Amino acid sequence: MPSVLPLGDPAPPDGLLPAQAAQGAGNRAFGLYVHIPFCAVRCGYCDFNTYTATELGGGASQDAYAGTAASEVAFAARVLAGSGVPARQLSTVFFGGGTPTLLPADDLALILRAAVDEWGIEDGAEVTTEANPDSVTPESLAVLKAAGFTRVSFGMQSAVPHVLKVLDRTHTPSRVPQVVQWAREAGLAVSLDLIYGTPGESLDDWRYSLETALSYQPDHISAYALIVEDGTKLAAQMRRGEVPGIDDDDHADKYELADQLISAAGLGWYEVSNWARTPEQACRHNLAYWRGDDWWGIGPGAHSHVGGVRWWNVKHPTAYAGRLAQGASPAAGRETLDGETRTVERIMLEARLQAGLEVATLSAVGRHQVAGLIADGLVDPAAAFRGRLVLTLKGRLLADAVVRRILPD
Repeated sequence: MPSVLPLGDPAPPDGLLPAQAAQGAGNRAFGLYVHIPFCAVRCGYCDFNTYTATELGGGASQDAYAGTAASEVAFAARVLAGSGVPARQLSTVFFGGGTPTLLPADDLALILRAAVDEWGIEDGAEVTTEANPDSVTPESLAVLKAAGFTRVSFGMQSAVPHVLKVLDRTHTPSRVPQVVQWAREAGLAVSLDLIYGTPGESLDDWRYSLETALSYQPDHISAYALIVEDGTKLAAQMRRGEVPGIDDDDHADKYELADQLISAAGLGWYEVSNWARTPEQACRHNLAYWRGDDWWGIGPGAHSHVGGVRWWNVKHPTAYAGRLAQGASPAAGRETLDGETRTVERIMLEARLQAGLEVATLSAVGRHQVAGLIADGLVDPAAAFRGRLVLTLKGRLLADAVVRRILPD
């Protein structure tokens, strides 16, 4: 969740949604994202809306945060009901950040319980929290499991100390197998997040990180290319020449190695940057984003989407808490997407999925491009014959270029 909010229309103080939001809602899944905006240390590459304890003033304490988030849950339930959106049970819940597990496990449980009390939760629903390896204990993971969490996603990032140092990560590599074991003993599914392309990371470093992560036999792996955003510490270091810049060829080599090793270990790709041991262990919450389902985002800077209406909360925890205390919407702005925009976004997102995109979704111009994409080795010809546009490995490396070719002018 980048820290810079988009431009948009003013959001009404009561938060009520236009009629479009309710149309067809019964056919869409409903999920909850909970943003925990606290970190022990700000990582040098991070552009997310996060705060260390020393950056926050009164009214935004970590101690009070769970209650504030629970008050937005209650506000959300009133808004959806008042907007005519039919009641739906939660299909997924995802706690992200920041470092959600900087809060006591009981606080995370309180927020989850508030959400379940309002909406209910489907049998077998996925409930995930992100966590830094140095922010959990066997006891805290057991509390999360007892509260209804099913999955934990650890920010491993690398197994190489000098790479972790560049990224300003605070954990040591030896901590990761320990927390993976604790999570398994608690009965939680385990995902590991990795980052490749860090300045100074060799191909051998990356291979070691992959092999180390796979040796822990996770249920899921995410591997993201490092993107250096303006305004971050790492961007400043690059401008000063203290660390080398990003190399696209290096990224491509590391992605190909990731796919090779992760696939050989028995995990299959289901989205360009994500692999799961079985289809059931794919992150259902993220799939809901990519497929255009509905979700409400709780927390400062959090984004929401219901039926083509998208909005985002004010960024600062103090302003966020203040609005909710006054009974007002914490939304800073919103936009209502028209049919054409929703189609374009569907193409951009679904094209990245292993399940692919229906060729019939494309415009005449886009459908005309498919033959050329097959000839260029970017799209699976057998899948295209069946009416699905599915990226090859080369296509995944050039996913953005593929999308540009199939989008209408």
